[in-house]
Amino acid sequence: MPQSDPSRTEKPTEKRQREAREEGNVPKSEEVSKAATLLFGVVALWIFIGKMGEHLKIIFVKIFTQAPTFTLDKSSLYGLLEFCLDELIIMLLPMFVILMIASYLSVQLQVGMLFTTEVFKPKLGEKFNIIKGMKQAFFSMTTVVNLFKNMFQILIIGGVAYFVIYKNMHTFGPLFYQNTIGIIGVILQYSFEMCIYVIILMLIIAIIHLIYTRWDYEENLKMTKDEVKDEQKQQYGNPELKKEQRKKMQEGSQRRMMEDVPRADVVVTNPTQLAVALRYDPVEAPAPLVLAKGAGQIAEKIKQIAQENDIPIKEDKALAQALYKSVEIGDVIPEELYQSVASILAQLYKFRQQRQ
Repeated sequence: MPQSDPSRTEKPTEKRQREAREEGNVPKSEEVSKAATLLFGVVALWIFIGKMGEHLKIIFVKIFTQAPTFTLDKSSLYGLLEFCLDELIIMLLPMFVILMIASYLSVQLQVGMLFTTEVFKPKLGEKFNIIKGMKQAFFSMTTVVNLFKNMFQILIIGGVAYFVIYKNMHTFGPLFYQNTIGIIGVILQYSFEMCIYVIILMLIIAIIHLIYTRWDYEENLKMTKDEVKDEQKQQYGNPELKKEQRKKMQEGSQRRMMEDVPRADVVVTNPTQLAVALRYDPVEAPAPLVLAKGAGQIAEKIKQIAQENDIPIKEDKALAQALYKSVEIGDVIPEELYQSVASILAQLYKFRQQRQ
């Protein structure tokens, strides 16, 4: 039935729909199966009516030809019964196969391939609520819809039968002069006409009921805003927790970066906004590496550590900006910056040589 909780305003998420499907809760209309079974049954009857008549004829011929000499004992009765059953199976088996295929396809086209054992598991955790059960059984929208649907189907079948009989009333008189075969033919003709009308109306009912079933299914699976938020937290994590984790990761990354600053050969600055710590060791890499970089307070911290460890600080606004924008921590500098960095390192090397 449609959910009565006004707070359930959100469409079901894919996770909610997947869980419901895994539990066997799918939008399926039994009216589609009824209409499909009836349609295929009539078509099969129309196809096999000749063969079915032949097998019935064989059964009747067998019974009536043996009647005068038939001995009523266990053996002969069993033989006659076995013969009749064999003929009936041969006669009805194609019909049953077609009806089974029709029923199977009508379900598969509605819900697709689905196999689950959840529907057979007892739900012991659910509380037994008599009042809720009676309310769902007698006062739910689904009960009302099914009641009117069943009443309408009864009216359809009765109305179609009355319509066909009333329309052909004038043909009943001449049947008095017909033989048995002729009467049976007329009855089959009118029955087939009734089936056609019933099938058309049943297909219309099936389409309407399928639309209602899918709408009712979506209504029952609707979620509250809190449920959607909780599911997103479970699926993607708590945003506040993830924010805290990112903060901790950034703090850890900055701490490790600051620990590498004392290993630098030079710190290039902007002079006050940016700071980039460089190290060149041919054994480690073929070009200078960026050990640390930062802006604002981080840049000040890098310069402070550099001063504490007697690391030269070189002011070069253009180079500092280029290094900060184009090189990640732990990467070597690009070729276009080789000359600028090499010039600074050469000056530092020359300065150190002079001091020695």
